[in-house]
Amino acid sequence: MGKEEKTKQAEEESVFQNRLARHHDELRWLYMELYGNDSMFAELCFQLNRFYQERNRELKARDLDREKNRGWYKTNDMLGMMFYIDNFAGNMKGVESRLDYIEQCNVNYVHLMPFLDTTEGRSDGGYAVSDFRKVKEKLGSMEDLESLTASCHKRGINVCMDFVMNHTSEDHEWARKARQGDGEYMSRYFFYRTYDEPALYERTVPQVFPTTAPGNFTWLEDAGHYVMTSFYPYQWDLNYRNPRVFNEMMYNFLYLANRGIDIIRIDAVPYIWKELNTSCRNLPQVHTIVRMMRMISEIVCPGVLLLGEVVMEPEKVVPYFGTVEKPECHMLYNVTTMATTWHTVATRDVRLLKRQLDIVNSLPREYVFLNYLRCHDDIGWGLDYGALMREGMEERSHKQYLNDYFQGRAGESNSRGELYNADPVTGDARFCGTTASMCGVEKAGAEQDPGAMERAVRLVLMLHAYMFMQSGIPVLYSGDEIGQINDYAYREDPDKAADSRYIHRGPMNWRLAENIRNGDTVEGKIFQGLSRLEQIRKAEKVFMTDADAWTIETHDQSVLCIGRYFEGEKMIGLFNFSEWEKTVQIDEMDGDYVELISGGKTEPDSVRIPAYGFCYLKKK
Repeated sequence: MGKEEKTKQAEEESVFQNRLARHHDELRWLYMELYGNDSMFAELCFQLNRFYQERNRELKARDLDREKNRGWYKTNDMLGMMFYIDNFAGNMKGVESRLDYIEQCNVNYVHLMPFLDTTEGRSDGGYAVSDFRKVKEKLGSMEDLESLTASCHKRGINVCMDFVMNHTSEDHEWARKARQGDGEYMSRYFFYRTYDEPALYERTVPQVFPTTAPGNFTWLEDAGHYVMTSFYPYQWDLNYRNPRVFNEMMYNFLYLANRGIDIIRIDAVPYIWKELNTSCRNLPQVHTIVRMMRMISEIVCPGVLLLGEVVMEPEKVVPYFGTVEKPECHMLYNVTTMATTWHTVATRDVRLLKRQLDIVNSLPREYVFLNYLRCHDDIGWGLDYGALMREGMEERSHKQYLNDYFQGRAGESNSRGELYNADPVTGDARFCGTTASMCGVEKAGAEQDPGAMERAVRLVLMLHAYMFMQSGIPVLYSGDEIGQINDYAYREDPDKAADSRYIHRGPMNWRLAENIRNGDTVEGKIFQGLSRLEQIRKAEKVFMTDADAWTIETHDQSVLCIGRYFEGEKMIGLFNFSEWEKTVQIDEMDGDYVELISGGKTEPDSVRIPAYGFCYLKKK
């Protein structure tokens, strides 16, 4: 080893030791509070150093740059896209070959849906991991992943992946050994010889899938034990009261980060700590674990962000951001606002959405939400029913209306889609469908109705324009940029037929994507319309994540108005959620404004908005 290389290694070691020193005392205190195990903590610190040493020079340089600019992800050019690798391009090499297209979409953040090894037919869409260090063979290899992330980084594209912390597949090595009676591995799960203790859990723990996977425990006939399975019987909950589980899962986390991942999406965060006589949701120990993860990341790979999947209303997810002094997740999903958006489409009434946005906008600017219209999952109608009751809407009947509306059965709906996990006893159900199908593109195409198609395309673009105006980072669901509709072929696949979520998980239609430059096609109209919005967002600094944002009264129940302000610049967005043209007066429009899409001047006392249309108004 030459002198120059030794000097470089000494510098790198100094960087690590400085980061460790910055976090060591708090990390040790939290670890000992949870586990009281000095030797396991010492092992953890040793392994942190090992994973740091194994991190390649390009990633270490990326870390150093991001340490100098910790708000790198809060800029107005951040735009995400999520997709299943096989649906999008067959495998990882296929995705790498499609990076030109991703760049054409103005996307600089791709979320690769679960790609780690699972068992066919028992994968829950990839969330039942059987090996955290192996890619599904049909998707490629870890070498392919490293090649893909390196290629993305050269183009300025960040890569996100799912890290499933709460459970493993029953086919994971740990689970197989536990099933054979190995006590070391049984202690990594929740095993019980009798139903006495599981019965106590069932008294207080809600069911995730009461229809398709009732209960929270599964009897293993061959093992003679019950095991905790909060989600599906083939997904065994990990026991984080065991420090070995925490340590090993952190090593998996760092292994994946070292493959070039920029954003780690922590799946089902609220579930990861279990205690009797509680709901086993959102317990204090969860925050201890996430805080330790944040520090571990900042020690080994500070360029990596933590994205928490916490499916609750914004004011309740806030604790998962931690505090300014002791941060936890960098970003969280804005789930309730997404569901409320579709409620607004179905009711043509913006009041609940306005209230929801007011809550988000009142939170500290440091908090970054990911905003989306659709994703890989169903839509659960977790709305503010207290507010809706005051407006005369009862919960059960309103959920029924929403599900009927989006199936095209009520409210003069043009939507198409299917229910998921419908419960005939409670009347509860979730909804599945693509953005385009929910907006009427599927119905208009089937009926060959040009007028209806024009309105459907306008609604698709309006919803994206509105999403771009929200506080946070917008994320597209792959296929939405070309108006891809529901795919009913899943019904013919025995491994998918029982799960209607596959209706919006269809393969990318590359034949239709060839039309993106043809403005006479549906695909071209949507793609080019989104491109124009994305260009505006990049050009206007009011779209910075930490800009001031607020809602404005329009005196029209169907029209939402959002204001944004940053460093002397002001912008107002108007969004018509009805199928009728509207003219509204905006009291806050002080002076002259230019409409950014058309370039025309707008009078504040009479802003005209087409049916399902929108306006971006910038103060001159």
